[in-house]
Amino acid sequence: MADAISVKEAALRWELTDRRVADMCKSGKIKGAYKRGRSWFIPADAERPPDSRVKSGAYRRKAAAGRLPLPIGISDYRVASMEYYYVDKTMLIKDFLDERPMVSLFTRPRRFGKTLNMDMLRTFFEKTDEDTSVYFRDKAIWKQGERYREQQGKYPVVFVTFKDVKCESWEETAEKLAEILGSEFARHSELLDSPRCNDVDKAYFRRIMERSASGVELSGAFLTLTKMLHEHHKVAPIIIIDEYDTPIQQGHMRGFYEQVILFMRNLFSGGFKDNRHLSFGFLTGILRVAKESIFSGLNNLTINSVLDNKYSEYFGFTPNEVKDMAAYYHAEDKFEDLRQWYDGYRFGQADIFNPWSVINYFRSDCRPGAYWQSTGNNEIIGDVLSEAGPDIYERLKSLLQGETILTYIDTGVIYPEIRSNPSSVYSFLLVAGYLKAVKSDTTFTDGFMCQVALPNREIAFVYKKEILDKLSHIVPQSTVISIQEAVYSGNAEELQKQMRKLLLQTASCFDTASETFYHGLVLGLCAMMDNRYYVSSNRESGEGRYDIQLMPKTKDMPGVLIELKAEKESSAERLKALAQDALEQIDERQYHTDMVTRGVETIYRYGVAFSGKAVEIAIGLPA
Repeated sequence: MADAISVKEAALRWELTDRRVADMCKSGKIKGAYKRGRSWFIPADAERPPDSRVKSGAYRRKAAAGRLPLPIGISDYRVASMEYYYVDKTMLIKDFLDERPMVSLFTRPRRFGKTLNMDMLRTFFEKTDEDTSVYFRDKAIWKQGERYREQQGKYPVVFVTFKDVKCESWEETAEKLAEILGSEFARHSELLDSPRCNDVDKAYFRRIMERSASGVELSGAFLTLTKMLHEHHKVAPIIIIDEYDTPIQQGHMRGFYEQVILFMRNLFSGGFKDNRHLSFGFLTGILRVAKESIFSGLNNLTINSVLDNKYSEYFGFTPNEVKDMAAYYHAEDKFEDLRQWYDGYRFGQADIFNPWSVINYFRSDCRPGAYWQSTGNNEIIGDVLSEAGPDIYERLKSLLQGETILTYIDTGVIYPEIRSNPSSVYSFLLVAGYLKAVKSDTTFTDGFMCQVALPNREIAFVYKKEILDKLSHIVPQSTVISIQEAVYSGNAEELQKQMRKLLLQTASCFDTASETFYHGLVLGLCAMMDNRYYVSSNRESGEGRYDIQLMPKTKDMPGVLIELKAEKESSAERLKALAQDALEQIDERQYHTDMVTRGVETIYRYGVAFSGKAVEIAIGLPA
């Protein structure tokens, strides 16, 4: 049940009614949804199904203007490149063909375009009855000349994705892997009639396709399939494996790591190591599982991690690509907003925006939010943090204050090291997309010494909720909930009481804390209310930029504006005056303008002043 959510949770996440989500489950529109008793349950990483109903007036205006729809959750290259707004990443093909590494591994955070890029490679290289060149004739790769065009549609391709292999046991995982491999064999069923393939291989082929092969036979699937494809087509095939590390992570978390590693090592060794029936290989994942693990002895593997320069601009959006998209959707004035919320990633030397969040920003009428947060779980991060001591917690808090920290990053860390080496948390946070490398230098080992920081406001927004809240023994959930209730109800006395309690509970010393730290702390608390509010920070409204705004998602909810002040070694009287100054600033600069324009009738205004562990709150009650 840990990987499933209820209908109510899905409804809040997708901004739909409970009934609408239940109807989608019944009609089979939500992949993986299942019923237990009278209740429906939905995979935690399920995507909101596309809505075929008539959309809002804003959507109709966009459609009428003839603009292409946004590719929310589209991983099929043919569909994305022909029917949606597509950011051209086809020059990845040129860079690959110029270098021609035998086996390439691309490691990037989730939702940074790995699957779409792998499907693009598949569509470009795969030999089919269809003329697939039509999907590239208007793309950048086609303009590079005949040398590259002649590679199009030339190779048989083996393509599998392990992104949905999230099982509770090795037995279930083995069954799921057999299903995936069997389906890929069935896709090449023409080999059963090929006069160039022998009967022994055909018998093996049938066992894999019919799910009757043993585990040992299954681990040799790539070797036999590439051999038969090579013999039939007279061209050695390409293997593409998307999200190769998902079953390995599950194995670590669920206690069958050794079994899944042994299987994957044999599967990949047969497919990639000294395989004369292979032209090229591609793999994607979040982590590089290396050392004595599945890539042991694979000396033809080229690693492309977030710290490497090659292919750095092909996963995620570059600044120019975001500017072009903003211009296309007539939102040129929103680039600075986009930059502050979703820019800041550094892949090699490239400046990268989070593509999932940028697309969802435009889809949501240019309203910033933590769109990336709900696209999957990082249970592995919780596993790391459960072993973290006070020193790691203090360093994580300093990141929230906007500081950088120097740490060793091991891009080849393996899962068993997590509990024995809790400092590996920084390596996992970096490759998972929660940190950026401000500066990196190679060491005399396999790793890097890196200056790391939070990438942008989106990550600052989710940081406390998804990372610091894992340390619940330090930040009690009851206190967090009490603070949220006080904010929502306009109870300044209770809010002040609970904020003081939180400050005393969560910090050893606040003497050097800045306004940036308190801003991040309060923003993190508000982030947990995002099922009822659009939470934004440092945006223009009226005659200035407010600190924090909670825009209600429904008109019957009150709006909330919070202005923060911080001053070191402030007296009690001075602190009260600062809180009052903050409250008056909200009114003087008319920060409520945006809410009033959107029809919010009840607005709570809070002036909050901090000094060390002391806090004073002034509240402007609604008229």
